Amino acid sequence: MKRVKMSDRLTLSAVVQGFWRLDGWNMDADELAYFMNCCIDRGVTTFDTAEIYGNTAVEKLMGDAFSKDPSIRSRIELVTKTGIFNHNGFGYYNTTSDRIIQSCHESLKRLNTDYIDLYLIHREDPLLDPWDTAKALKKLKSEGLVGEAGVSNFDPYKFDGLNKAMDGMLVTNQIEWNPVCFEHFNSGMIDYLTFHKIHPMIWSPLAGGRIFNKDDQLCERAYRKIAEIADRHHEDPATIIYAWIMYHPVGAIPLSGSKNPTRLDLAIRALDVKLEQYEWFEIYSASGQQQIR
Repeated sequence: MKRVKMSDRLTLSAVVQGFWRLDGWNMDADELAYFMNCCIDRGVTTFDTAEIYGNTAVEKLMGDAFSKDPSIRSRIELVTKTGIFNHNGFGYYNTTSDRIIQSCHESLKRLNTDYIDLYLIHREDPLLDPWDTAKALKKLKSEGLVGEAGVSNFDPYKFDGLNKAMDGMLVTNQIEWNPVCFEHFNSGMIDYLTFHKIHPMIWSPLAGGRIFNKDDQLCERAYRKIAEIADRHHEDPATIIYAWIMYHPVGAIPLSGSKNPTRLDLAIRALDVKLEQYEWFEIYSASGQQQIR
């Protein structure tokens, strides 16, 4: 499996296994440990989660699997996130220093580990104080509780502000990008990351499965072109989408969120797909949202 260098201290597998929906997979600890080993055997060693997933249940389930097979933890890169909270059903953000430090310790306990390889601020917070947030992340790094720090779903302005407060130490922005979502192209975030040689992690590369919905006009238009390109390459349309994301010079790292190893294989196969330049633009413009000027 190809590795992607995030910093001098951290590399990630070129495809990441996401555990967002783990609490709905109905796996016990033994079954989850088996699934994790299936991922590792395929070279997918980076696992992504967050404290808000399942209202902390997902981290706990992963920690139980690590306890069942202690060898897993030393063979993976563990990514988790903080910053989104739920108060009696009301969602809000908190990226203050004290809350980040508290959350990190709570995540470590749930995950049954003594360190997190990559710790992300989950969402851009309207109340973000970059200097206060950076203070917490620097402290956690200096204590060895966190290997590297990054963010998720940040716009270029907040990313740049926090990165300056972090003395340029942010290693990624995990963002949504798929054939019907171009928010971070249009905001300039993709350009920013490309220019600064920062590799984004990509969530929902298949639009959460929506891309296959023929009743969705945007998705239907995009999928029609993707299926045509897939036929040219004798590949699955999902593999073509992953290849399209990986084609960009930003060096994006897509997440696969399925519990089915065969779906993960579709993402892995994309590493061997060689798209033509014009095919990338065919997908870029297929939904009708992006124009080639």
